[in-house]
Amino acid sequence: MSWKKVLWERQPFPDNYIHPRSFLSSLRRNPNFKPYTYWPLVLLCCSITQHLATIFTFLAVFVRLKERWLDSRVLLWVSIISFFGGYALCEILSHSNTVHGVPSRSKTIKSSLLVFLALMGLSPVLRTLTAATSSDSIWALSACLFLLNALLADYSTLKPVPHSQERLTSVLSMNAAISSSVVLASRLPDDLAVFSLVLFAVQLFALFPIMRHRLQVAPQVVQVLFTLTLCVLSFALTLPLSVSAASIYAGIMIAVTFVAPGVLVWAQKYKKHIRGPWDVAVPRLN
Repeated sequence: MSWKKVLWERQPFPDNYIHPRSFLSSLRRNPNFKPYTYWPLVLLCCSITQHLATIFTFLAVFVRLKERWLDSRVLLWVSIISFFGGYALCEILSHSNTVHGVPSRSKTIKSSLLVFLALMGLSPVLRTLTAATSSDSIWALSACLFLLNALLADYSTLKPVPHSQERLTSVLSMNAAISSSVVLASRLPDDLAVFSLVLFAVQLFALFPIMRHRLQVAPQVVQVLFTLTLCVLSFALTLPLSVSAASIYAGIMIAVTFVAPGVLVWAQKYKKHIRGPWDVAVPRLN
């Protein structure tokens, strides 16, 4: 009696019997596997590069404020102009119509004024927030919070959906960045500098990710030019402060943007996902 691969028919074979010649005939290696290519991965890494560039830009601005090399009033006006420029760019990218755009714009203006006045009133409190804490503890805490911010940031490439709920990791990432900015701002000499830096941090770590997701619907050339502009700006701000820090920053950017995708493409040849008749059946629903 020949063996049949059925369980409803009585056969002189155990239920888990498979014919030796047909045991590996259904073996499949890496089913549904789509290999990555290098340059699309580089484009996907642009969002990570942009986020790291914003962190180094913020740190460079903080050092300049702390050493009084940058006037806090200049940073305040730069933040205000950047806010209106970024808001106009988001409006252009979203193509909002006049019917639904007026309520959202008025709500955005009210929320912006509320944040502006709240930060202005809390600046004296924030300046003395860590007066009893040593500077070494502040630097270590800030570094850990920025590291947490970079690890939990939302780098997804999905197109933005209106009224979609933010991920928990992106909310935690923003909170970590704002907390780090607050503890760093407490080391500044005057209230106006604290207010300018915290306002600048809100724009970089709360508003800029929104615009970054809106830019994902733009052509790839726009994303590349935007990433290159951010990298050059952050590197130019970091280089006069410390050549070593600028070299480390350049190495991180090159590793994240160009080396990491190459390593992933190279490591694909070692991927071995074996499927066969011994696996549990997976139902397919239309």
